[in-house]
Amino acid sequence: MKKYLYLLAFIVLAGNKMNAQTNMKELKVGHEFFVSLPDYMIKTSGLNSSSAVQFKSEVKDVYGFIIEDNKEEMALVDIVYTSIGEFYEDFIKDFLLDEKKRQITKPIYSKNGEINFAEADASYFDKEADTEIYYLVGIVETKTSFYKVLSWSTVANKDKFKADFQKIVYSLRD
Repeated sequence: MKKYLYLLAFIVLAGNKMNAQTNMKELKVGHEFFVSLPDYMIKTSGLNSSSAVQFKSEVKDVYGFIIEDNKEEMALVDIVYTSIGEFYEDFIKDFLLDEKKRQITKPIYSKNGEINFAEADASYFDKEADTEIYYLVGIVETKTSFYKVLSWSTVANKDKFKADFQKIVYSLRD
């Protein structure tokens, strides 16, 4: 009989404890997106701690990463961009700002379906590497996010890899 009383007391207490808990809601954490990389590049780390994905080919001396800026999260801290052009201008004004021989072309804007794209060439002289570095700066705007897609190589290899860098930018989708 004592066993039954203990069992009954346990069931009552457990039931009360479960009823006393606050209702919970599930949150989706993180944002899924898709991008295509050339088969000679691999996923990596250590290039940029703010990036969602990083990629490289040490053999070909090319590198890149993608940073996602979620529109909803930016709005929570009162950062709202009305266009991809406004987002691009805000980003590019400080990009490579303190580097020697900094050059940035005017952006080219395009649209594919509901996705907006901006791309520009940027270069600067890297003292440590004693060479000029070339970047393809890509900005992608989807319904939910802005993405900064940065790929680079030496200026000497720009013509060899620029088309692949562009394919990376234009492949991105939510």
